Amino acid sequence: MSNMNRSMEGHFQLKKHGYNINSYGTGNGVRLPGASKSHINCYDFGTPYSHILNDLKTQAKAQDWLNGHYSRLGLFAMAERNATVKLAPEKFQEEHMSYDVIFTCEEKVFDLVCEELLRRAGVKSKPVHVINIEIEDNHKESLVGGTTILELARCIVASKDLERDMDGIIEDVGNRMPHRLLYTVAFY
Repeated sequence: MSNMNRSMEGHFQLKKHGYNINSYGTGNGVRLPGASKSHINCYDFGTPYSHILNDLKTQAKAQDWLNGHYSRLGLFAMAERNATVKLAPEKFQEEHMSYDVIFTCEEKVFDLVCEELLRRAGVKSKPVHVINIEIEDNHKESLVGGTTILELARCIVASKDLERDMDGIIEDVGNRMPHRLLYTVAFY
């Protein structure tokens, strides 16, 4: 939802393999674990990943135990990776580019993306394939999920007729990879 972990791992892997990629969050901002469940780190979309990283490091210097806590959660590594991929998290609902394929990493986000596309009323009559890869929100699972996203992208790019082949691609990748996939066609 926040364009920090799962979607950014997918973005990182796709970018590393030469794909033209953008990534977005769908929530109200970026939310990361903090010192406790009641103290969550919140950042606005558009806040540079380098600023997020520096803020986490500043907190860890002020409260030494946070260094180990944030390291165990993978927050430093995640923010460092993200800063190499793009400047800042962005919000999908504020983006007006059209895409051929949209990957989401959680069913709730899939629903929000589909709702946003429906809200836009399909005035361009341009189809978009929306695929959800259900990925648990932790560092280890985001790495595995990024591999599934990469495999989907490879199959999609290899297709000569995406409209005809997409159902088979979803079935094939769904059978070979460890993630539950959801798929629909929406319109811009």
